[in-house]
Amino acid sequence: MGLDLVIKNGTVVDGTGAAPRRADVGILGGRIAEVGDRIDGGTRVIDAEGALVTPGFVDLHTHYDGQVSWDWQLSPSSLHGVTTCVMGNCGVGFAPVRESDHERLIALMEGVEDIPGSVLSEGIRWGWESFAQYMDVVDKEPHAIDFAMQVPHDALRVFVMGERAVTGRAATEEDVDAMRGLLAQALRAGAIGFSTGRSDNHKDRSGADTPAAEADLRELTGLGRAFEGLGHGVVQAVSDFDMERNPARFDVEFDILEGLARAAQRPMSISLMQRDVDSEQWRNIIRRAEKANASGCEIRLQVGARGIGVLLGLEATFHPFIGFPSYKAIAHLGLAERVAAMRDPAFKARLLSEKSEKLAGDGSNIPPLADKFLEHLDFIAMRIFRLGESPNYEPTREDSLFAEAMRTGRPALEILYDALLEDHGRQLLYFPIHNYTQMSLDCVEEMLRHPLSLPGLSDGGAHVGTICDASFPTFMLTHWTRDRKKGRFAIEDVVKRLANDTARYAGLRDRGAVIAGLKADLNVIDVSALRLLRPALVRDLPSGGKRLLQRARGYRATIVSGQVMLENDELTGARPGHLVRAS
Repeated sequence: MGLDLVIKNGTVVDGTGAAPRRADVGILGGRIAEVGDRIDGGTRVIDAEGALVTPGFVDLHTHYDGQVSWDWQLSPSSLHGVTTCVMGNCGVGFAPVRESDHERLIALMEGVEDIPGSVLSEGIRWGWESFAQYMDVVDKEPHAIDFAMQVPHDALRVFVMGERAVTGRAATEEDVDAMRGLLAQALRAGAIGFSTGRSDNHKDRSGADTPAAEADLRELTGLGRAFEGLGHGVVQAVSDFDMERNPARFDVEFDILEGLARAAQRPMSISLMQRDVDSEQWRNIIRRAEKANASGCEIRLQVGARGIGVLLGLEATFHPFIGFPSYKAIAHLGLAERVAAMRDPAFKARLLSEKSEKLAGDGSNIPPLADKFLEHLDFIAMRIFRLGESPNYEPTREDSLFAEAMRTGRPALEILYDALLEDHGRQLLYFPIHNYTQMSLDCVEEMLRHPLSLPGLSDGGAHVGTICDASFPTFMLTHWTRDRKKGRFAIEDVVKRLANDTARYAGLRDRGAVIAGLKADLNVIDVSALRLLRPALVRDLPSGGKRLLQRARGYRATIVSGQVMLENDELTGARPGHLVRAS
């Protein structure tokens, strides 16, 4: 029997954790037909000499919930070896929804995930009310990669409770019954899980708490029972465990999330990161997760691959001078005109003598954190670095702009100002907010090595003007297996985490490994040449919206269901991707 595609002469890292081995891979009918020596007869042959052949990666944490309705590419995830992405995280999304609540859910996504409301309003191609209808609508159009969906708590709450959902009211028993019924319907229609968000930093566009932020244990356990009688499903949750408001409530908050997991009797994943306010809290999260697993309640920990932070720049959503009166007077100008104005010595002197005006507030897409940032710029400059043409995501204290200010005797604010003007105003400054208290990624290494960890938190599709963490698979393959001076991982370990561990956790049993019979989702990667490029501003969103997009070099091919959808780092136009329905 002839094969559709043969990948020859590659080094197979099969996703099981086994050592790399030389082998060919034969593909027929969208499945892996054979893995072995000297496979011939392919209609098309890809020579993988000098490259790794890996399973496609599964990204567990994206926010393409709106983008999936208008964008077949699902980039940037599709540019970094991802062949399946999971959306509907953190409790936010766009189904179920009544037509009268379209704008309410847009405002929620804009506030929580920093996706401009104008982009969502123009881009989303509505045509659904129930979650099952949503899945049907977005699956009508093929995409570059596969995608799976979780049911968001906030949308459920708004659909059932209306205005009461956003005014801090507790759900009644009738409300919980109704939400549970809708969730069960969605799970039976193929949704792979349920998500909820309980972070104090998550606000809607007006600055109000998200609808489900304070949902009580009774509501969450009631929703968990929607999984009864089903053999599939996961639960995802994000919480800061009342860290800033009342750290003493840590165990109370963890008890609530564990109660949800126990009610659902399904695996749960919780975001794990190091926060400066309590730099050891992440260890307490691990401790509680270990205790829960020991008692039969599966709780996994989603871990980022690097510092979780923001990119600052004249083309980004935010930079240190955005609230200064002199800058606000030129903010409407194009980049070149702004750079020319800012290079004028008189303009510079005037601006640096000013104080920032308040940025956050009702109707602003700037989070309150921005005002705190501006109040402490000199101190924060200790954690601001040039990203550079070849991005460095583990810079040292000596690389910071503050250290430069100390060496040169110049004010840190002036160093920040000049750095933003580099490369004709296209320079980006990296400000890691989480995972960088000790000015290294040692804590991330410890998190990643923990047996309960899952690589995640990419936020693909979200924070379009401030974060580019959807490139994390490429970073895992470069920094953590090749470039870091200490604490490197074996390549087979990282591939297993990115593909097999994530697929198995999500219940996607037909992918995640290079094994005969599984779905032919594969990567051909020249790891020796693999590198991340500096994020660049692109204007490819609806309504003229812009976003930061980070590309990579080194992906010879990415294959979905046997079709080459990316070749030599560029999308081919092939659209083999579809909705993955759980069953």
